[in-house]
Amino acid sequence: MVDHLDSTLLLSDYADGVLRLTLNDGKRRNALSSAMLAELSSAFTRSAEDPQVRVIVLAANGPVFCSGHDLKEMTAARAEADKGQAAFQRLFAACADVMQLIVRNPKPVIAEVAGVATAAGCQLVASCDLAMAANTAKFATPGVNLGLFCSTPMVALSRNVSRKHAMEMLLAGDMIDSDRAQQMGLINRAFECDALTDQTMALAKKIASKSTMTLAVGKRAFYEQAEMPLTEAYAYASQVMVDNMLTRDAEEGIDAFFGKRPPQWNDQ
Repeated sequence: MVDHLDSTLLLSDYADGVLRLTLNDGKRRNALSSAMLAELSSAFTRSAEDPQVRVIVLAANGPVFCSGHDLKEMTAARAEADKGQAAFQRLFAACADVMQLIVRNPKPVIAEVAGVATAAGCQLVASCDLAMAANTAKFATPGVNLGLFCSTPMVALSRNVSRKHAMEMLLAGDMIDSDRAQQMGLINRAFECDALTDQTMALAKKIASKSTMTLAVGKRAFYEQAEMPLTEAYAYASQVMVDNMLTRDAEEGIDAFFGKRPPQWNDQ
């Protein structure tokens, strides 16, 4: 069911259960233009339903992973009679939809960040389940420097790092390096540039070897319980484990463990 996207903005490649999506709009610094958001929306929607896709890696060509929204496109919208209000509403709604498609996708999504990720580009990294970066990668939410607070990037950022770290990035607008991003929890690990793709793909393939049913159950439960009070979270997670224990893959996995053999997943 996997096929290559007919697009120059977003490239796709598939192997061993891993779908690689690559931002490919270097001239606009891989900005989240209306066209790029539409491509991402389509790709994440299709991958969620594709049984061959087990893990998704989101990468980018060029020195900039993603610069955020296309400011030239946004500025042009000011020429409209409403000064761009309707266009801005459509743009930010489309961006929010893409970020939620990542979180709600039953397949784990890994950001592979080789360059700079700013504003909504930093939001894109924070929205992914995992993030691997080059040791030269940099991150920022610099909207405050332009008089436009990074309010929508704040949603993903504040759910990934501590409040004070998020506020420092949002209020100061400074660029941080990969070491600082890892300390804050924005990324999982940083590697030498030449090793980044190999390390990311090794992790992706390891995750792809698991039961997709189990991954989907766990990912959904992770984000659901994170928004609940403690007692409600435990009640919810306990029921998730009960339901999980009754699945074929849980039975197979436990039998394989006792039998000291590799499990044969049914993804059910």
